[in-house]
This record gives sequence, structure tokens and C-alpha cells, in this order.
Amino acid sequence: MQDILFDFIAKYVSLTEEEKNTILSLDLFRSVKKGMTLLKEGQKSKESYFVLKGCIRTYYIIDGEEKTTAFYTEMDALTPPCVINKTPSEYYVSCIEDSILLVSNSDMEVEVNSKFQKFELMCRMLSEELLAKQQINFDEFKTSSPEQRYLNLLQKRPDLIQRVPQHQLASYLGIKPQSLSRLRARILEKKS
Repeated sequence: MQDILFDFIAKYVSLTEEEKNTILSLDLFRSVKKGMTLLKEGQKSKESYFVLKGCIRTYYIIDGEEKTTAFYTEMDALTPPCVINKTPSEYYVSCIEDSILLVSNSDMEVEVNSKFQKFELMCRMLSEELLAKQQINFDEFKTSSPEQRYLNLLQKRPDLIQRVPQHQLASYLGIKPQSLSRLRARILEKKS
């Protein structure tokens, strides 16, 4: 797993052996079982997540119903807003597959960034990429129909179709599971 991590980091900055050893000494790797909740609504946290293997999702519970807002898979990073704002979380984070995550905390990040300037540079670059990606996803969601959202999902993240339960996919798309079934049938009919 460490090779996967270092290959990812190499896209942004080059690391010395000392820097690699520093990362490894932090004991960041965590195996997490499917179904485990990493963060609950109302809970405070300092933890950020980087998915090496598996899938996690964020969701709210509104009027007793789960509303999925995002899926994070291999090479995706998640820093819940409560970590930055130092407030209780407004949503849940849970694993929908057995996962291997890098889990860091804000105190550790400050310490490492102060010792190694390139980590701070890499984090800034990752943050900028993530912000741009989230803005594009938000704009696409707001300006597209449910069918367009599903077709975008098929094009950009086809792995989610097989990995994520249908009711969670439907919630993510902003529709009911029955509507997703009808939508899939309509798309298949158009292809035939």
C-alpha cells in the first residue's frame, strides 16, 4: 500500500527517503470494515481520510431518510468541514466496502507541514484540485436532469454502478430507487 501512496504523491512532489520514512512513521494506514461509521452527525473530529482501497460515502439523515452527497474511492481525499471549522459534524461518513485508508489528523498535518515545506505545497495543490472538482460536480448536478446525472455517472465513475447499493446511488442522484430503476430501463430501451 505504501507504494501506491508514494506513486500518488510523486505526481505532485518528489520525496526523499527521509520524508518517506517520516510518513511511514506516522502510522497512518488503517483497515476499516464495510459498514463502519467513521464520523457521525454531531461528533467532533480532527481526522482526514485518503482512500487507498475501497469506498466511503458521506450522507445526511433528513427526516429519517439518508441523503448521500458523495462517494470517495481510490485516490480520493476527504477532509470533513467539521475538521476545518472545529465544529460538530453535520453529516455521516461510513465505509460501503472493506477499505484501506490513510487517516491523518490536523495536529499531525501542522507538525509535518512545518518540518517539510513540500507537504504543505502538495496539500495546497490537492486542495485546489479538490475544490475545482467539487465545483464542477456541483454545477453539473444543479444544471442537469436525473437522466443526465446518471449518464454522467456512467461516463465518469462507472465503477460506482457495481460497487454502490442502488438505494444509495439513487439518493446520490437526487431520485428515489424506483425512479432509478425506470431510468435504467429507459436508457437500455433507447440503446436497443
